[in-house]
Amino acid sequence: MTSVPETDRELVLTRDIDAPREKLFRAWTQPELLKQWFAPLPFTTPHAELDVRPGGSSVIVMRGPDGTDYPNRGVYLEVVENERLVTTDAFTSAWQPSEKPFMTLILTFEDIGGGRTRYTARVRHWTVEDREMHEKMGFHEGWGTCADQLAALVARL
Repeated sequence: MTSVPETDRELVLTRDIDAPREKLFRAWTQPELLKQWFAPLPFTTPHAELDVRPGGSSVIVMRGPDGTDYPNRGVYLEVVENERLVTTDAFTSAWQPSEKPFMTLILTFEDIGGGRTRYTARVRHWTVEDREMHEKMGFHEGWGTCADQLAALVARL
C-alpha cells in the first residue's frame, strides 16, 4: 500500500499490519525491540538510545555487513503514545543543530479495527535533492524491508 506524498520533498511508506498499534509503538520506542528490526538485513542495529519525549534525543547505530557503523542522531519533536511520533535529524542532543539536516520523520499508527494498524512513515526532506538522493539510496525497498521486519516482530510480541 502506498500513500501520496504531500509535497515534492516527501517520501511515504504505508502498510496495514496485523497487530494493534500499541505493539508497533513499543517496537519504535523500546531500544531492545527497535534493535531487532530497524535496519534492513543484512544490516544490523547494535546500539539504540531513545529518550522518547518531546525534546528527547536518540542515537541509533546501523551497522553494514562490512562492519561500517552509520550513527543516526535526532530529537523527538512530538510523542503521542500509540498514535504518533515525530523526530528530526536537524538537531542532535540538547537542541544542538546538526551539521547537515536531512529529514523529519512523521510516524502514525492508525487503528483500522480487528487488531490491525495502518502504519505510515512520512519522511520530509529539506530539499528536493535530498528527497531524490534518499529515493535513489533505496528508500522504498529499505523502509519496506524494515516494515516487514517490524510486522514479523510485533506478530511475536
